[in-house]
Amino acid sequence: MKPCAWMFLAALLLPAAAGAQTVYVPNEKSGTVSVIDAATDAVVGTFAAGGRPRGIALSPDGATLYVSDQSANALLVIDARTRRVMASIALGKSPEGIDLSRDGRWIAAAVEEDNAVLLVDTSAMKVVASMPVAGMNPEHAVFSPDGRWLYVSAEDGAQVDVIDVASRSQAGSVAVGRRPRGIAFVPDGSVAYVACELEGKVYAIDVATRGVTASIAAGEFSNGVVAGAGRVFVSNGRSASVTVLETGTHRLLATIPVGQRPWNMAMTPDGRKLYVANGRSNSVSVIDPLTLAVTREVAVGEAPWGVAAGRAVP
Repeated sequence: MKPCAWMFLAALLLPAAAGAQTVYVPNEKSGTVSVIDAATDAVVGTFAAGGRPRGIALSPDGATLYVSDQSANALLVIDARTRRVMASIALGKSPEGIDLSRDGRWIAAAVEEDNAVLLVDTSAMKVVASMPVAGMNPEHAVFSPDGRWLYVSAEDGAQVDVIDVASRSQAGSVAVGRRPRGIAFVPDGSVAYVACELEGKVYAIDVATRGVTASIAAGEFSNGVVAGAGRVFVSNGRSASVTVLETGTHRLLATIPVGQRPWNMAMTPDGRKLYVANGRSNSVSVIDPLTLAVTREVAVGEAPWGVAAGRAVP
């Protein structure tokens, strides 16, 4: 293995996640969630999750799964062991992406037709704030690693709105390309990457200054983003590929063919596998982030929307 690959692996594994890991995939048209054992990449279960599951997040201990159900305009709180819905929390109309703060305290839900982001207290299991954003039809709301900021992309916009979590209000916005979708922060929170679908580019934002430092060509209809310490992965819906860039230099490292309409993605906590939801292939591509090769195609339900990867429930 080349020295840079070792450095990349070391960065991903610090701190490393120990033990078994599980991957969850919401299937938008099937109304189900597929469960994948990250050790074998085998589907070990499928369970019902509302009528149209989209956004998905897993608690740090692996015990609780959160899923936005567009058909019910609700956040489903699911026991990962029994795979049963413990609670349904009303959101606004047409919820999409959700994100869980690192400490597991808050869920942020982007609600399209309300042009707002809702903040859910995971202990009280209730909405505690509704925060309007400037962008129309927000799709993703992502916490910075320190939990201070929420970056919000809007399908009908060309900016990323920045929410101050403490004040629960918009603190500013950053102009990017048309139709921003996926957002990912590097581990130290200094840079955020935003994929803009209609530009076929990913934009690097300096979090301290809220300025764009680079716009990098990816593929056609760029949408999902995962950022590690040394590499950025961008899914390209129309190109059926994942672009891999080196952080800092933004040098192109690879273009990896995957299934049709790759959408949202997630890395396992140990950094050893990247899972890509392929919406039109009804599959998940498994990528080795060191060799930058697809190691497995896993059949799931119809129209997989995203991926959550984390600790397996004990």
